Amino acid sequence: MKIPESELIINSDGSAFHIHLKPEELADNVILVGDPGRVDMVAEFLEDIEFRHQSREFVSVTGRRRGTRITVLSTGIGTDNIDIVMTELDALANVDFSTREVRPEHRTLNVLRIGTSGAIQADIPLGSYIFSQISVGCDGLLNWYADRDKITISEMEEAFMSHVGWDPRLPSPYFVEASRKLADKFADCTVKGVTISASGFYGPQGRVVRIGLAMPDMIEKFESFRFGEYRITNFEMESSALAGLCKHLGHNAGTVCCAIANRHLKSSNPDYKAQVRGLVELALDKMSEL
Repeated sequence: MKIPESELIINSDGSAFHIHLKPEELADNVILVGDPGRVDMVAEFLEDIEFRHQSREFVSVTGRRRGTRITVLSTGIGTDNIDIVMTELDALANVDFSTREVRPEHRTLNVLRIGTSGAIQADIPLGSYIFSQISVGCDGLLNWYADRDKITISEMEEAFMSHVGWDPRLPSPYFVEASRKLADKFADCTVKGVTISASGFYGPQGRVVRIGLAMPDMIEKFESFRFGEYRITNFEMESSALAGLCKHLGHNAGTVCCAIANRHLKSSNPDYKAQVRGLVELALDKMSEL
């Protein structure tokens, strides 16, 4: 079935509408970063750079790390941007842009987001690398897609909403596991994470500036939640959409973040760039082994 032009917009140069990548420019291994300025930093660790594109917040390069071809792409902030990025990356991999039809053979991408986050457990030091084995979507994005319950952990969702006293006016949270392939790669060098993906930086992450919170004790409730061996470890703003959309689309996805703040201890490290560089180098080496 041909995908209509209104549903999948292709630029006149044959690139995907927002991210401006062409099918032949996309590697099987993809690194996502939020900050457009971080793409060039990641590219410093690559060889044989093929190109550099920029459109709005979407900056991309493709190069090689130890012989493995890797695409680096910035997403900007938020799960809404992940919806754009992952839909277009999947289209580049699995839609024939000349016929607008889904290719008969599925191409699987390995997609790793590298970011920063705030830890909420007292025993997670600043500078820790946290791999999101489970991502908790408090953003509502996955609820717009069919068959959401087929890829989520319903028992954990129910336990979480009961423990927190979830406000019914908020989007229903969803819990999605990362790819086992990527989780195993990072198991020996990261904290095992259950990560809240928030729909904002202030209120949705429990920060109060001039407006109070719908759930004033939510940080304490998140911190005290337990489900078997799992506990909530950190906040960020993209991992849930990445995990959920990739599971729907048949790609391997994971998120690894450097903890630059600890909400429980009310501490932060503004000089975190060296630690993020260390995480980038580690992540590229792990991805080059896939």
